[in-house]
Amino acid sequence: MTTGNQTSGRSKDEIRILAPWAYYLFTTVFVTTAVLFVTVVGMDPHAPRLPIRCLLGVLCGAMLACYAVLIGYINQDAGQRGMSRVWWTLLAIFVPNGLGIVLYFVLRKPRSAHCPQCDAEVEPGFSFCPRCRNRLQPTCPHCQRSIDPGNKFCPYCGGALEPAVGSSSTVATSQP
Repeated sequence: MTTGNQTSGRSKDEIRILAPWAYYLFTTVFVTTAVLFVTVVGMDPHAPRLPIRCLLGVLCGAMLACYAVLIGYINQDAGQRGMSRVWWTLLAIFVPNGLGIVLYFVLRKPRSAHCPQCDAEVEPGFSFCPRCRNRLQPTCPHCQRSIDPGNKFCPYCGGALEPAVGSSSTVATSQP
């Protein structure tokens, strides 16, 4: 279960992935689309009034700019996850109706973590570091399954858990 601070921090980390050029791209696409929409649609003799054209131009500009930022996000995020940046960016651009973007978010690899002891790259879900054998996730001493650090009882076997003195792992005090 995540708290509000963890979710907020995670969102900020996701936004930091965007390269500075993505913000410039967003601004350029937004302004260009809004201005072109107002001027090009204004050439039609049956066009809506100027305030309506401005509103529609802003909405179209915002939609296209968000699409462009998603493309930039995919480009940066794919590189950080060890996936092909070019291939996923082209897929997101050329697969119609935003399906390429949806495919990326469904099929992307999980982000790898680093061991706190030796800084080796480890896959998500590993319980031990393959380089230094450091315990990465606490486990139940009874059934050896991964548990959350705040648990008082193992959700799998029901064994009581208590933080050990001077250790990050958990040990059992008694069984029910």
